[in-house]
Amino acid sequence: MDNATEGTWDSLPVKLNDSILQTLEELTFTHMTPVQSACIPLFMRNKDVAAEAVTGSGKTLAFVIPIIELLLKREEKLKKMQVGALVITPTRELALQISEVMEQFIQKFPQFKQILLIGGSNPIEDVEKFKEQGANIVIATPGRLEDMFRRKSDGLDLAGSVKSLEVLVLDEADRLLDMGFEASLNTILDYLPKQRRTGLFSATQTQELEKLVRAGLRNPVRITVKEKGVAASAVQKTPSRLSNYYTICKSEDKFNNLVAFLRQHKHEKNLVFFSTCACVEYYGRALETLIKKVTVHCIHGKMKNKRNKIFADFRALKSGILVCTDVMARGIDIPDVNWVLQYDPPSSASAFVHRCGRTARIGNQGNALVFLLPMEESYVTFLSINQKCPLQPMPPIGDVVDVLPKVQAMSLADRAMFDRSMRAFVSCVQAYAKHECSLIFRVKDLNYATLARGFALLRLPKMPELRGKYFPGFTQTTIDTETIRYKDKNREKQRQKMLAELKDKPPLPRRTFIKNKSWSKQKSRKDRRRKNAAKRKHNEDSDIEDVDMAELLNDTRLLKKLKKGKISEEDFENRVTSGPKSKHKTEAASCDGPEEEVEEV
Repeated sequence: MDNATEGTWDSLPVKLNDSILQTLEELTFTHMTPVQSACIPLFMRNKDVAAEAVTGSGKTLAFVIPIIELLLKREEKLKKMQVGALVITPTRELALQISEVMEQFIQKFPQFKQILLIGGSNPIEDVEKFKEQGANIVIATPGRLEDMFRRKSDGLDLAGSVKSLEVLVLDEADRLLDMGFEASLNTILDYLPKQRRTGLFSATQTQELEKLVRAGLRNPVRITVKEKGVAASAVQKTPSRLSNYYTICKSEDKFNNLVAFLRQHKHEKNLVFFSTCACVEYYGRALETLIKKVTVHCIHGKMKNKRNKIFADFRALKSGILVCTDVMARGIDIPDVNWVLQYDPPSSASAFVHRCGRTARIGNQGNALVFLLPMEESYVTFLSINQKCPLQPMPPIGDVVDVLPKVQAMSLADRAMFDRSMRAFVSCVQAYAKHECSLIFRVKDLNYATLARGFALLRLPKMPELRGKYFPGFTQTTIDTETIRYKDKNREKQRQKMLAELKDKPPLPRRTFIKNKSWSKQKSRKDRRRKNAAKRKHNEDSDIEDVDMAELLNDTRLLKKLKKGKISEEDFENRVTSGPKSKHKTEAASCDGPEEEVEEV
């Protein structure tokens, strides 16, 4: 799919509103992309649509334009508190981006109001805003939207407002239907009217066909937009103008290579993906110090209130580095991203495609590079087969210098940095153990000594995976890490106070603990809860009393003796009829006192 190959907007079989055409001209969108030319006519002819297209192919306009057109064609105009369109998306950054695009179009339609319902703000403020200004178009994340449906006690009847719903759009549908969002989504769908148009948009959708029915599509038209020149049997899922590279380096050389690469591309806009929030916090701080005269931003899922501002600031930059987790992997459109660097491969192969798609958007050129360990090289073949995502080897990165001693010096200078290094290492091992492709990413193959050197650790953390093992390849610092102080004087004062309190307390008696299994070998908490719940239910539902159980066991023993020929059939029958059962009846009959009537509850 090259940029603008599907004709002008006038060539659509359905005529667009003049104000929409004017906005498209102002935004310099003179031609359609394939996904837009395929989806818009179907949506406007009241068809349900399930669209799969490579990331960065213009899916947002493919539903924004039909939403406005369908609302304009309503016979009965929408009132202030009537919701005509609902767009649900997995992340607040993507919701914010869709809201910005929608706002550019509805500026020419003052009769329509939109509201953005996302996390990171006070829900009561959202309730008051909705009640005050109303909303005909709602763009939301699942968690906040579900919460809004339960705010009737605060004076917001969202369930009543959505009775007029015309269009539902699920953007990044495959992730919305993942386990994390499925429960919220099912709750939301129960509130929505069945008579509506529904659209599902994603870069990887074929794996989710079973769940499309659950999302409420009725005989959907399935649209798959393929890359030009790619055979139908091997649909490439990344943009054709994306150059996808990989490089192989050892654990202790990985961060040095990343720093050298970023220094050589400091005048460009780069995204760097890590597997965990703790790694973003640690390596992000290190990059801020090591790469001079470059703006470095960090963003991850645990940042609740700062994310929107950081995202907006980075979008406005002409060059810079954004260190992030997969919270930025889906649908986010950041202008002119030159390189997407994957320091850690993502936990699922489909997430790899979405990460790469942050560059080479709408026909532009872009580059992506993944850093792999020598034992992970087979991941290249796996991606080519599983995700139709071919990678080519990257020429060796030049001018690589050892920056790890500088990172260690940062940990020695500030305990906060030392703490971050320990948390990052532990979280990295845990994430590795949970990798979807466990045949390639095997935690037992990790060399903890070289990994610790790559993290510039001063000492190894205490964790079950390392217990009882000796690592001659790792040299611990001779400095007592307990003496490292926080640069923040208040934090250090608090730490010293806590240490003094611990010193004054008498030592607790030694207790015997059950040895913990390593995190990577533990059963998940959810599995244990499910098993315990089933056990409790079985116990509650069982109406076999202890005495009855004893009789059953006794009869089983006698039956085994009969089969082995140790007793005759006559003995078997006599013992069964005169066994514990008859004894139980005799005891019950000989009890003193009048017989009481027992009422079952």
